[in-house]
Amino acid sequence: MSHDYDLFVIGAGSGGVRAARIAAQHGARVAIAEEYRIGGTCVIRGCVPKKLMVYASRFADEFADAAGFGWTVGEARFDWATLIANKDREIARLEGIYRSNLAKAGVTILESRAEVVGPHAVELVATGERITAGTILVATGGRAEVDERLDGVEHVVTSNEMFHLEHQPRRLVVAGGGYIAVEFASLMAGLGTETTLVYRGEEILRGFDREVRRHVHAELERRGVRIICGDIFSRIEKTADGLDVTLRSGGRLVADTVMMAIGRRPNTAGLGLEAAGVTLDAKGAVVVDAQSRSSVPSIYAVGDVTDRFNLTPVAIREGHAFADTVFGGRPVTVDHRLVPTAVFTTPEVGTVGLTEDAVIETGRAYDVYRATFRPMRATLSGREERMLMKLLVDGETDRVLGCHIVGPDAGEMVQLIGIALKMGATKADFDATMAVHPTAAEELVTMRVPSERHPARLPAAAG
Repeated sequence: MSHDYDLFVIGAGSGGVRAARIAAQHGARVAIAEEYRIGGTCVIRGCVPKKLMVYASRFADEFADAAGFGWTVGEARFDWATLIANKDREIARLEGIYRSNLAKAGVTILESRAEVVGPHAVELVATGERITAGTILVATGGRAEVDERLDGVEHVVTSNEMFHLEHQPRRLVVAGGGYIAVEFASLMAGLGTETTLVYRGEEILRGFDREVRRHVHAELERRGVRIICGDIFSRIEKTADGLDVTLRSGGRLVADTVMMAIGRRPNTAGLGLEAAGVTLDAKGAVVVDAQSRSSVPSIYAVGDVTDRFNLTPVAIREGHAFADTVFGGRPVTVDHRLVPTAVFTTPEVGTVGLTEDAVIETGRAYDVYRATFRPMRATLSGREERMLMKLLVDGETDRVLGCHIVGPDAGEMVQLIGIALKMGATKADFDATMAVHPTAAEELVTMRVPSERHPARLPAAAG
C-alpha cells in the first residue's frame, strides 16, 4: 500500500528532530508535525534557557570573589528584562538552526498538532487533513504536572512560564524537590530573589546519592535558599500583599510568584493513541520494546513520552537509533545503563552509575572513597564552600560502580568520567592515571585509601 510518507513524526523536540533528519538521510520520505515551536522542551523551555539563566545567577559570586584576588569592582546591578530578551534572542537563533537542518535534510515541516487516527494515519488539527505513513513516530515529550486539586492552583506557574515572567519576583516559593525545582530555586536565589523551596519528601533530589542530597541541601541553604521538607501546599490565596501560601503543617508563606515543579507527565493526552491500539502505562507513557516499538507494529515512540530515562541526550540517542534501525538497515539498541547526568544548581551536581543505596541493594561488598574540600578559587575570596567527590567501588572486582560530584564544573567532569565507567574502569585504573595539578578533578585519581569498607551482605536464609 502506498502512503504519503514513509515516516511521520509527531513532535519536533530533540528526539523527533534527530529521528526525522537521520531517517531522511537514509532516503525516507519524512514529515514532522509540531504544534508549538521547533526544538521542543530542551531548546525552547527547558535545559538551554535554564542553563543561560544559571550562568546569569553565578555572576554575583564572580563579583563578590573578585576582591579577594585584588580586583575592585564597582556597583553591580542586575536587569531581568535584559536577561530575558537576550535569552529569547538566543532561543530564536537555535530554533532557526533546528528548522534549517530539517529543511536541508528534506523533511517536510507541518506547523500543526497531529493526532493518530489509525496504525498508519494521522490528522492535522489545524486543517483537518489526513495523512498516511508507513511508520509513525511519537516524540511529544512530557508536560509539567500541577496538582489540580489544590485550592488556588490557578495562581501557580510552571517552568514554562518562569522563562517569560515580565518582572523578576521579589519573593518566590517553589514546590518540588527534583531537577527543575532545585535548579530554579538555586538560580533565582542567585539573581537576588528571596526563595523558599517546599518538598513533600524527607530530602531533596530523590533518586540521587544520599550524600549528594544532603550536601546540596546544606549548600543551597548556605546560599540563602530556605528549604522546607516533609510538607506540601494546602491552599494558595491572592491577597493585596501577593500570594498567601498555606502549608499542610499550618505554616504560611507569602510570595509574588509560586512555581509548581512536582514532576512531568508523558504528553500523550488527546493524541488518539489508545484508540489506535497503542498500550500506555498508568502514567500515560507509551510502552515500547528495546527498539522503541509500541504495541502497534507501525507506531514507535522515543524520548520522555516513553518515560524510560527522561534526559535530552537519551531522547536524541533513541531517535537516532530508531532511524538507523527502521530506515538505515542497521539495528541499534540504546543502552540506558551508566547515563551521566548533571543538576545545574550552584553548586553543581554531576553523577554517573550507582548510588550507595543502589549498591547496598545488590548485597555486594563495596568500598567508599570520599573527599570533601574547599575549592581553590574559594580560598582567597574567603567563600565558605565545600566540594564533594565520592567513588563507589566493587569490593571484589575493583570496578568503579558510581561517581558523584558536587561543586564547580561537576557536569563537565562527570561527562568524561562517564566514558571511563562505560569502559569498565577499575579503581586501579583511576589510581594509575596521572593527576592534573592543581585542579579539583585530580581528587578523583588521588583518593588512595577507602573512607569506608563494607562487607558483602548475604541473602536472608529461606524460611
